[in-house]
Amino acid sequence: MNQHDIVVHLARFAGALRQGGIDVSLSDELDGAAALLLVDLLDRDEVQRALRTTFKIQRRDWEAFDELFDRFWVREGASHSLVTQQPWPRLERHAPIGRVDRTEVTDVPAEQSSTETPGADVPGYSPEARLRRKPFDRCCETDLAAMERLLARLALRLATRRSRRLVPVRTRGIADLRRSFRRAIATRGEFVELARRARAVEQPRLVLLCDTSGSMDAHTRFLLAFVLSLKRVARRAEIFAFNTSLTRLTPWLTPGRIGPVLDRLAAGVPDWAGGTKIGESLADFVSRYQSELVDGKTVVVILSDGLDRGDTQLLVRAMRALHARARKLIWLNPLLGDPGYRPAARGMEAALPFVDHFAPAHNLESLERLLPLLAA
Repeated sequence: MNQHDIVVHLARFAGALRQGGIDVSLSDELDGAAALLLVDLLDRDEVQRALRTTFKIQRRDWEAFDELFDRFWVREGASHSLVTQQPWPRLERHAPIGRVDRTEVTDVPAEQSSTETPGADVPGYSPEARLRRKPFDRCCETDLAAMERLLARLALRLATRRSRRLVPVRTRGIADLRRSFRRAIATRGEFVELARRARAVEQPRLVLLCDTSGSMDAHTRFLLAFVLSLKRVARRAEIFAFNTSLTRLTPWLTPGRIGPVLDRLAAGVPDWAGGTKIGESLADFVSRYQSELVDGKTVVVILSDGLDRGDTQLLVRAMRALHARARKLIWLNPLLGDPGYRPAARGMEAALPFVDHFAPAHNLESLERLLPLLAA
């Protein structure tokens, strides 16, 4: 779809709202069209929030709005819609740099693919899509090299992700009537130029603690590759490795390809691929670095399978301290990619009560889902 298609689709949606008794003016439609240029059109929730706000939907009408929106929003592979067989499309000309198409890819048997609605957008199973879904414990060094470009694109999405907070801008954005009226005072009531606002770009503050013990060996290089990619675009990111002790990696990091950097880390980090003492390592972080690096704006991410050989009481105290101080505490566990996995290990059980988000980290696709949590 092009920009004209979006406007037509939006107008039909607004018309359907009016038929349903929800008051939407032409001005609201124009504001809605402007808002869609500022959001990720493949993110259903972003589009829904943008339209509900710009259409000035009253709380009493939210349920009716959401129901109608569901009918106009076409999930991938759906064959029914009141308006179109396509989702809200992206406008490449206005999309933020580095945004990646997040099309979900599924295996479609040949006998089923022929029954799809003619003209429906059925994605192919490309080599890139296979790589995104390939478990890290089945990947090789060649895969890591191929992933580097995807990781860079993934990290750049974090660096260009826009918050819900609106800030003044000089270029294209939503009209700011209050500031426009204030400006008009200086020109005797003449609106020479409208003031505008747009969503601010998030600047995430991250602390990432990566388990490099032997039980994580099949995943470590790929998870660290992801972390290094984030560091290159998130200036306020600090990276640590831990196993039987804690090592601050940030001073070691230099520009260049990820592979050689990982080789240097593997050679320099003590007890790489050895044992693990999660509690002692996190307690060391809390004691030495927490006051400097963690505050109410910081997202702390721990990448570990939770297989701890140390004192779980130390782990509990460290997790409690981090949870109390950080904005958000996320634990990524590659074992969670297995549908049969249960967090029964002592370390994992001890840590979970203090974790805000517990998520898998077994392939690129799972890491991709992490980005909204890092920026929110």
